[in-house]
Amino acid sequence: METIKEVWSGILEYLHNQDDISEVAYNVWITCIEPLSIEDGEVVVYVHTDFQKKIVTEHYAAKFREAFEKVMGIPLGLRIRSGEEDRDSRPAPAADDGNLFAGRSSDQEYTFENFIVGSSNKFAHAASQAVASKPAGYYNPLFIYGGSGLGKTHLLYAICNEIQKNTPDVRIIYTKGEYITNELIEAIQKGQTAEFRSKYRQVDVLLVDDIQFISGKVSTQEEFFHTFDALHQANKQIVLTSDRPPREIATLEERLRTRFEMGLLADIQPPDLETRIAIIKRKAQLLDLHISDDICEYIANQLKSNVRQLEGAVKRMRAQYLLAGDQPSLLTAQNAIRDIRNDSQPVPITVERIITEVARTMNVTPEDIRSTKRSSPISQARQVAAYVVRSITGLPMKSIGEEFGTRDHSTIVYAIQKVEARMQKDPSFKGMVNDIIKNISEK
Repeated sequence: METIKEVWSGILEYLHNQDDISEVAYNVWITCIEPLSIEDGEVVVYVHTDFQKKIVTEHYAAKFREAFEKVMGIPLGLRIRSGEEDRDSRPAPAADDGNLFAGRSSDQEYTFENFIVGSSNKFAHAASQAVASKPAGYYNPLFIYGGSGLGKTHLLYAICNEIQKNTPDVRIIYTKGEYITNELIEAIQKGQTAEFRSKYRQVDVLLVDDIQFISGKVSTQEEFFHTFDALHQANKQIVLTSDRPPREIATLEERLRTRFEMGLLADIQPPDLETRIAIIKRKAQLLDLHISDDICEYIANQLKSNVRQLEGAVKRMRAQYLLAGDQPSLLTAQNAIRDIRNDSQPVPITVERIITEVARTMNVTPEDIRSTKRSSPISQARQVAAYVVRSITGLPMKSIGEEFGTRDHSTIVYAIQKVEARMQKDPSFKGMVNDIIKNISEK
């Protein structure tokens, strides 16, 4: 039987094609999982944190078991190890317990040597190398921004790996903006905010991917502001990534924006044709897969804006080779590209999705918005949700009222008018609402 690592790309492909796993959920919760082994009828996998383990166990364990049977042909269970509960189980353990960068084998692929440099990313690459060679010695903070799938996360991991290689005793945390919010919520619920602060303020290097996800989160921004200041004053390195520059994150507090801009801003643009071909060839080489020059050029001409898609095409062709014995060809390339394009279709905009985004931004729950609760924060969130639904979908007022718990036409009209009036008077509130609309429209 093939090892789990040999067929893992097939497992991921199967899960990526499931309608009930969104693109966001797949990227946040699935791709970060590291396969370790098959033991006693179970696939053993690794995740960074206990929180990740909780989410995967509760929401995706059944899907993984289904994938194992479909792809591998045998029923297997799922056993999850986390770096927090079992440091000894890490594929590449840190030198001391203070280092929170897991150093998984899959992370080791993301090095400066494996990063294909072109005109679109050479500045960000050079800045990252400088930071890795001397943390807090050159650019602090380093803020890397660009569209999804262009290599920002690769550079963060490359910085981590380079620092760990040169100075293994350095304490590093790599995390995501969304994870920080989730951790803070859990810390508040458990009365562990002191532990939360200690975790993030006693490191030597802090790297946060997708920092834009803390926008609109008042408590998270407050905590991160003080964390940023504590680390910066102690001459500790901070590296952040975002899908946009700080000035375009509408609901980011001004004091955070100015701090993000006080270091070096480096953008990454979509790669040119030559760089795309080089990326495909390098990924194929890493996966021990031979793809002809003609096929490489064909893929590069079809997928032009996203490095992750280029690598995904190669992974899918390799999975096809491992699972079905199909050698890389024009046909397998076309199939891989078709699947990727289908996966990349915009997520349908629904009322439920709008309510969820508004709830996330305004620190309430979707259930609160649909409820009859009348506290000020919930009422405001409900009014904003109604306004955004109307703005994006154009649904009739009556239909919107039905979506919000059978509220009548006049209630929805009043809610929209309230939001419009406040947007005219409050630029910050207007920025928040427009940012919500932008986030929904661009996903």
